[in-house]
Amino acid sequence: MHSLTLCLWGEMAQKGFKIAGDKLSCAICLDLLKDPVTIPCGHNYCRDCIKIHWDGQDQKHIHSCPQCRQTFIPRPALVKNTMLAELVEEVKQTGLYATPADHCYAGPEDVACDVCHGRKLKAFKSCLHCVVSYCKHHLQPHNDVDGLKKHKLVNPFKKLQENMCPHHSEVMKIFCRTDQQCICYLCSMGEHKGHDTVPASTERTEKQKELKPCHEKIQQRIQDREEHVKVFLQEMEAINESADKAVRDTNKTLQQLFLLIKENISDIQQQIRSQQRTEVNRAKEVLEKLQEELRELKRKEAELEQLSHTEDHTQFLHMFPLFSNFTECTEVPCTKRHPLLYFDDVPAAVLEVKNKLQDDLQEGWQNVSRTVTDVDVLLPQPEPQTRAEFLKFSTQLTLDPDTVNMRLLLSEENRRATFVSKKQAYPGHPERFMNRSQVLSRESLTGRHYWEVLWSGFGIYIAVACKSISRTGDESEFGNNDKSWALKCSSIEYELSHKRVLEFFSGPQSSIIGVYLDHRAGILSFYSVSDTMTLIHRVQTTFTQPLYVGLRAYHFLGSDSSAVFV
Repeated sequence: MHSLTLCLWGEMAQKGFKIAGDKLSCAICLDLLKDPVTIPCGHNYCRDCIKIHWDGQDQKHIHSCPQCRQTFIPRPALVKNTMLAELVEEVKQTGLYATPADHCYAGPEDVACDVCHGRKLKAFKSCLHCVVSYCKHHLQPHNDVDGLKKHKLVNPFKKLQENMCPHHSEVMKIFCRTDQQCICYLCSMGEHKGHDTVPASTERTEKQKELKPCHEKIQQRIQDREEHVKVFLQEMEAINESADKAVRDTNKTLQQLFLLIKENISDIQQQIRSQQRTEVNRAKEVLEKLQEELRELKRKEAELEQLSHTEDHTQFLHMFPLFSNFTECTEVPCTKRHPLLYFDDVPAAVLEVKNKLQDDLQEGWQNVSRTVTDVDVLLPQPEPQTRAEFLKFSTQLTLDPDTVNMRLLLSEENRRATFVSKKQAYPGHPERFMNRSQVLSRESLTGRHYWEVLWSGFGIYIAVACKSISRTGDESEFGNNDKSWALKCSSIEYELSHKRVLEFFSGPQSSIIGVYLDHRAGILSFYSVSDTMTLIHRVQTTFTQPLYVGLRAYHFLGSDSSAVFV
């Protein structure tokens, strides 16, 4: 009989028959039965699997079948199913056993079944009542048992335990509007008693309404960024075409002067190519940022869409603040606002050199070099108009104790400088200002920045300065040299100084002064800040070094001064 059975298995194997894995698998470990035993209800399990399962139930003195939930008192003895054991061995030998596909098992990014032992299967549903995720097999009792059918099943998600109250281990089905958090019933009767509480489903309905404008903002941002990406792709192509044409035209002209300017041909071509790479790289950097932001926005949109359809109110409320606090980002350069400078003028400059011949050759090459380096795709952006727009460039600043004069006291984590009559015992340092009660920031500034200074007392100076400013004598005073620009603020008027030249301005007096710096564009603007932004004065120049923010406070007629970054 045993030989006949093996022969039959062999014929089935040759014909390609397979026995489905769940027919001879353990309902606990979901693998092929090992040392199979049969319990009184007729279901079969691996001996070790059912033993471990019942060991966990010993304290309750009631043991149940994991499949049909039938209970047994006392704990039944385990009897080996000899026939099933032989069948499993024969199936393994003949290769008729079909193992579950790998895609059924939970990977690192999947939600795993909480009931499976050993290698876990992917969860099919999560039960908000049990706070457990189940694979299809272990979910079956929720479909068969009347009491379990009433449980709320949702698509599986990893953060299921966040639905449990950390204090009472109860499912949190209530939202406390007073404290803006999910709580359980016991919390509502204790710590949150008397608070404004509603069912989580009710609060989710209200919050759901707020998702629409957030969704619309993201969609609009995506549309804007896609347009910017398109513009920069066009500009990159135009840069390359213009540069290629410039190289061709320049080469044609230079060939006529080859004997005179042989050594300069390579130089000018390298300058063009270098500037071409610089401009393309700059455009690429912005393009990559745009594309990265675009990908992030689309991912946010997908998450928002998924959140808006989630069935779990608690999870929705956990995630909602991440989207409701959605903030705008900085505008990106748009090349269409200004005429662009490509390489078209380079050949003309070369032709001019040819016409001037040897006498003007040196001066002409300098002009060509300047023309090449003038290529600028990402032109400076317009200065912000509203305080909200300025604050997008807000920069956190701190004062450098190594530079502070001994008549200044630093406080509030080195953000405030106050004039004091008694000299402070600061250690010697080559960076310290010796003759003026002033101090520089730790941070150096390039690019676009905005900061605000709150001042009090008779008056203060707000300055920007190069690191190389003198530390001693009259030359060290902010505004008294060519390395600094200083605005004096008092209750009477405003005074701007640079290279010892003073300019006086009237304007609304305010205890808060806003300063905007566009280092690349050479713009330094001072604003009186109140309900509106009022321009006091704008400096237009060329900054060749990184700048540091400076503060100077002083004493006059018994009144000390103080200034702090806000």
